[in-house]
Amino acid sequence: MAQEKAGAQISAKAFVQSVVILFVLMVLAGLLTRALPAGQYQRTVMEGRQVIVPGSFHFTEHPDYPAWRWFTAPIEVLWGPDSLILIVIILFILMVGGAFAVLDASGILKAGIAKIVQWSGGRKYVLLLTVTFFFMALGAFLGVFEEVIPLVPIMLALSFYLGWDSLVGLGMSILATNVGFSAAITNPFTIGVAQEIAQLPLFSGAAFRFIIFVALYVILAVFLVSYARKIERNPKASLVYEADKAVRAHFEASGVDFSTSTPGLGKATVWFGFFALLIVLTLVGGPFVEVVRDYTLPLVGLWFLLGGVGAGLLAQEDKKAVWRALWEGITGIAPGIILILMAASIKYIVASGGVMDTILHYAAHPFTEISPILAAWAIYGITLVLEVFVASGSAKAFLMMPIVVPLADLVGITRQVAVTAYCFGDGFSNLIYPTNPVLLIVLGLTSVTYLKWLRWTLKLWFWIVLATLAFLAVGVMIGYGPF
Repeated sequence: MAQEKAGAQISAKAFVQSVVILFVLMVLAGLLTRALPAGQYQRTVMEGRQVIVPGSFHFTEHPDYPAWRWFTAPIEVLWGPDSLILIVIILFILMVGGAFAVLDASGILKAGIAKIVQWSGGRKYVLLLTVTFFFMALGAFLGVFEEVIPLVPIMLALSFYLGWDSLVGLGMSILATNVGFSAAITNPFTIGVAQEIAQLPLFSGAAFRFIIFVALYVILAVFLVSYARKIERNPKASLVYEADKAVRAHFEASGVDFSTSTPGLGKATVWFGFFALLIVLTLVGGPFVEVVRDYTLPLVGLWFLLGGVGAGLLAQEDKKAVWRALWEGITGIAPGIILILMAASIKYIVASGGVMDTILHYAAHPFTEISPILAAWAIYGITLVLEVFVASGSAKAFLMMPIVVPLADLVGITRQVAVTAYCFGDGFSNLIYPTNPVLLIVLGLTSVTYLKWLRWTLKLWFWIVLATLAFLAVGVMIGYGPF
């Protein structure tokens, strides 16, 4: 039997399914460039940033964008306007994939998970709720999202050790981070940017958003605990029971204990712990230190790579095995690059076809004819639609807020409500649409296909959408402000 490769290996089934879905979306984006008239807003530079001038939309001639370029778009994005961001993300996942494989092959990952379980004293559901709260807080307060990808495989292993499945592991890590990111108590990348554009005091209204955070935490906690108890009673009730078998065997924790570890493993743990501390400091300092903020993602990837490879060299006597594991990790995660480029090409096609501003214009037009509560819900809905084309929260804020703010003033809702509606629409959709690179990466780390993920999360999103619609209505009724 061939030796199992180290690290996260993107499954062929998940990869093919994602490619098909993204290809269909690319074609639909191309058809939009034929079905809609081209249009454009005027833009101006405000405080060093380019913003849209409200009321400046005008129709234009269609650019010469042939249909064959729909299919070359995944390559063209590498020298398009978002090329730097894409290259950073690609380098990040390669560094993380390689480092995780080294930690996996060296036994450091399994030993660390065993220690976490030991510290919990068998209180597995307390551990589940604590971990979930921790990841939610990272998203809500610091705006962390992509940066937690290195921690996802560790949470997957923890979930297996506690008797659950890949879905619970994803739920208490990346899903919790996403829900917290959307609650956005002090998230600098969504609430911070949007409030700055809306001329609101920075992070104002945090008390109301904290109430939202608590309510969403309760919804997520009930969802995860009820599912975990269900598959604990009957493992075959897991949506990924068969697909998880190979992954579960890979992460099995039998015989792993720090008391029987070699001295090299202890040194390796200290080494990796140092770089883990650097990762935390980078994540905490990133939103507030300008020098760090622009390089947060590549720095996190670099610390993880140095920590993982260094720890592997300390723990393993066979140094060649470390470099072999590093290569297996990089090649195992590499197919995700194709998915990222295809996802990015959807926005690129719409923008190159000249209809990006047209979509925004048509979406904003109904605002002046509806009630304040419906207007708040409409902002929520428009942001959900635009998420398909513009994944970046900050970029979407600069695109939408200059138009949404004057419309909010006209229909009688506060700017704070408009900002909150925008944050809801931007955040929750991150793990719904297959165009988001983070979703593609984390699903690639598991046996979970996109359709099974959607089937599992739809019930959660239903309750979250209901709760957030209710909070927006309350915000309108109480004049949630300061203005």
